[in-house]
Amino acid sequence: MGSGDFETEKAAFRKFHGRNLRQLEEAKDAFSALVRALVMHDGQIAVSKVEGRIKDPEECINKFDLKYRAELERNGTAYAIRDHVTDLIGLRIVCLYEDDIEKLRDQLASHFEVIEVTDKIASLENTESSFGYKGLHLDLRLGADRRALPEHRAYADLQFEVQIRTIIQDSWSVLDHKIKYKKSIPNHLKRRINTLAALFELADREFREIRDATDEELARVESEVAAEIAGEDQAEATDVKTATGSGRKNVALDAFAFLRIARHFFRNEEFEPQKVDQFTERIVSLDPGITRSRFNTLLKSTLSRVRRYQAHFESQDRAGRLSPFTLIRHCLFLGDPTHFVGLLTNSARTNFEAWLAANPVGETNT
Repeated sequence: MGSGDFETEKAAFRKFHGRNLRQLEEAKDAFSALVRALVMHDGQIAVSKVEGRIKDPEECINKFDLKYRAELERNGTAYAIRDHVTDLIGLRIVCLYEDDIEKLRDQLASHFEVIEVTDKIASLENTESSFGYKGLHLDLRLGADRRALPEHRAYADLQFEVQIRTIIQDSWSVLDHKIKYKKSIPNHLKRRINTLAALFELADREFREIRDATDEELARVESEVAAEIAGEDQAEATDVKTATGSGRKNVALDAFAFLRIARHFFRNEEFEPQKVDQFTERIVSLDPGITRSRFNTLLKSTLSRVRRYQAHFESQDRAGRLSPFTLIRHCLFLGDPTHFVGLLTNSARTNFEAWLAANPVGETNT
């Protein structure tokens, strides 16, 4: 229990902070490593970063002065500043999407003891005209099982605050702290700040909705292309010409269709979205009129021969293997060298053409 005298308690808190700084830093590093391992291990939530800090003693004193001192002194309650500082050790988890925040909250609650929750998202969204910082704050400490472990015993009684926010909320927080005057200012400036905050809020919502719309589009194209492939395979097997959704045959190739068709031919391979996007853009730049049906046909008609070349290539004294993207490059060049000559480097094209000349269609030796 402290004295209740502000000047005395300020000096006591500064002394406490300086004397325990090393232990606080070690605890911060331990908590950061533990939280990072927990949220990254799941793999279902995209986390941009996990970082920690020890709050500056003067910031702690100022916060106490603003939030607690007046009421405590009015009630004649003795106090020690450190008893009212819950965020001396602070961690921040920055995720991509708003709906990941609740998932992270649940994940942390299953591994730590939750002391208090401050939901600045809900409190702000329950107002009609207020905009500003949004985030979820959790006051935590180690759960009983971890407090008993030797490596955590030194930090067993320490609590820490975790702020969970999206990248956009984090960006707004940084900018918001740089705006020097926000409250006691003319209304026209307040409106401009609120407009800016609203734009950030809208961006957060749009980012999530774009993700959801992308997933829906992927599912739709997946279904359509699967039907097209099945229809073409059936027509080929029965030697019957079919429209197979003739209108869809002229649908332009995009990244979603590329991904579905590539997965059809390379079932056990992973395709990174960014690489798919860039590679599709490259294909379309070389042949602006290419449709997803034509792309499928080019792969289907050339892949078996390209795989023979792959076996030859990888059996030689060369490093590595031909990736699915590289195989697709060779397929497109083989099927349409006029449009896709630029997909292969000069040396790759020379090697491939030499093998093609030595292994004409119909021959099986390599």
